[in-house]
Amino acid sequence: MQRAEITGPDIIETVRAALQFISFYHSKDYLAHLSEAYAREESAPARAAIGQILESSRLAAMGQRPMCQDTGMVTVFARLGQDAHIKSDKTLPDLINDGVRLAYLDAKNPLRASMVADPLFDRKNTKDNTPAVTHIELVAGKTLELMIAAKGGGSENKARFTVLNPSASVSDWVVQTIKALGAGWCPPGVIGIGVGGSAEKAMLLAKRAVMDRIDMSELLRRGPNSKVEEFRIDLYNRINALGIGAQGLGGMTTVVDVKLATYPTHAASKPVALMPQCAANRHALVTMDGSGPAYLNPPNLSDWPVIVDDKSTITTRRVNLDTLTREAMAEWETGETLLLSGKMLTGRDAAHKRLSDLHALGNELPISLKGRVIYYVGPVDPVEGEAVGPAGPTTSTRMDAYTDMMLDQGLLSMVGKAERGQETIDKIAAKKATYLIAVGGAAVLVSKDIRASKVVAFGDLGMEAIHEFTVVDMPVTVAVDTKGNSIHTTGPSRWVKMK
Repeated sequence: MQRAEITGPDIIETVRAALQFISFYHSKDYLAHLSEAYAREESAPARAAIGQILESSRLAAMGQRPMCQDTGMVTVFARLGQDAHIKSDKTLPDLINDGVRLAYLDAKNPLRASMVADPLFDRKNTKDNTPAVTHIELVAGKTLELMIAAKGGGSENKARFTVLNPSASVSDWVVQTIKALGAGWCPPGVIGIGVGGSAEKAMLLAKRAVMDRIDMSELLRRGPNSKVEEFRIDLYNRINALGIGAQGLGGMTTVVDVKLATYPTHAASKPVALMPQCAANRHALVTMDGSGPAYLNPPNLSDWPVIVDDKSTITTRRVNLDTLTREAMAEWETGETLLLSGKMLTGRDAAHKRLSDLHALGNELPISLKGRVIYYVGPVDPVEGEAVGPAGPTTSTRMDAYTDMMLDQGLLSMVGKAERGQETIDKIAAKKATYLIAVGGAAVLVSKDIRASKVVAFGDLGMEAIHEFTVVDMPVTVAVDTKGNSIHTTGPSRWVKMK
C-alpha cells in the first residue's frame, strides 16, 4: 500500500488558514442554535445580549475581523493515519506552531497574542501566541485530521474536574457545578462532559467533546435514541432551568447543547470533567490527504439572522462620562441599559497589579483615577481605518482584589463582564460606585462605538497597557448599582421562580 505524503509547508498553511477562518466565522450549527435561542428568549436583557452577539458575529464575518478580542489559546487534536508520512525535518507540533505564528501575526487580520512563556514567574508574552497545545493520536488510515480550536481564557478558566463515587450522580454534580460557575465563561454556549478513564483522560474527553457538531434541536424534535442522548437532553433542560441565561442576566438559554464522551475506567473510580465552551465557539475540523493544504468553505451571510438595533428598541439612558457624578449614578437601576459617551480608561490584570504595586510603595500613579470609569479590556491591534480592533470585555472577578484600592483613588465605575464577588459588591456600594457589563462575545460591535484610542500608561504591556478610549453610545448594562443590588443575583432568581 502506497503511503500518503503530507508536506510540512502544507500543514503550516492548513493551520494558518484554519485559525484565521475560525477567528471571524462562527460555525453554522452554533449560529442556527443561537438564532433559535434569540427567537424564543423572553428575558429582555438576555435577548438583547444574544442579539448583540449575533450582530457582532455578522460584522466579524463581513469585515473578517476577530469575533472576540480574546483570540484564544490554540488547541489541536491531531489524528495521524499510520499509513501517512509527514515529509519534514520538523516535528508535527513544531509545524503546527509555525502555522499558529503566521496566523496570529497576519497583517490583514492580526490576532491578539495571549500566551505567556513562563506560567509561574516572569509570565512574559511570547508575542505570537505560540505554543499551541497539541494532542496526537495514531489511527488507521492515510490522512492527517486536525481539530483546530482557539479557546478563550474566560471559558478555559471555568473547566472543572472531580472524582465521584461510582454510585454518585454525574448529572447532579454537573448542574451544581454550572450553578456555581457564574457567567465568566460567556454563555450561551456548549458544555462538554467527559466521564471515565483517568483524571487527564476525562479532561481530554470533555475538551474534545465540546467541539462536536451541535445537534440539540434535532434531538429535541425527534426524541432520544439512546441513554447518551437521554443524558444530554436531561442536562440541557436542567441547566437551562437554572435561569442563568445569556451573560448571566437571567433568561431561558444558558446552553445550546450538552456533549458527552466516556471511556472505560477503574471499578473504584468515576472521573468526571466539565468543559464550558463560550459564545465565540471557535473550532474547525480539517483533513489532509497529501493533495495540498486543506481549506474551509466560508459560510453564507444569509446564515445570520436579521437583528433589530437594540439601541433604538429598548429604553436607554445616555451618559456623559466626562461629567459623570456619584449623584447621577444613584439614579441607575440594575438591568438598565446605558449608552456611554466620552472618555474612559482601560485596564486588565497586569495594569491593575502595577497600579497596586506603585500605590503600596507610596508612589504617584501615572494617571488619575478620580472621577473616571475603567473598562476591563485587552483589545486586538487595529488595522487600517480602525481606532481600535475588536474590544470586548474580560472577566471582571480577576480585578476584584484591586477594586478597593481603585475605588479609594476616586474611581466611579467599572465595565467588564460577568459577576463580581460579594465582598467586592459591598465595597462598590460603600463607595456609592457602580459596576457595568458589556456583552462578552460582541467585541466587533463594541469596537464600532470606540472612536479614538491612545496609550496613557504602561505601554510595554502591549494589549494590557492602559488606554484612553473615546466612545460614542457604547451600550452597557447596570450590573451593580450604588445600593449594592446585583443583576447576576436578581436576574437568574426571577427566571428560576418562573420555571
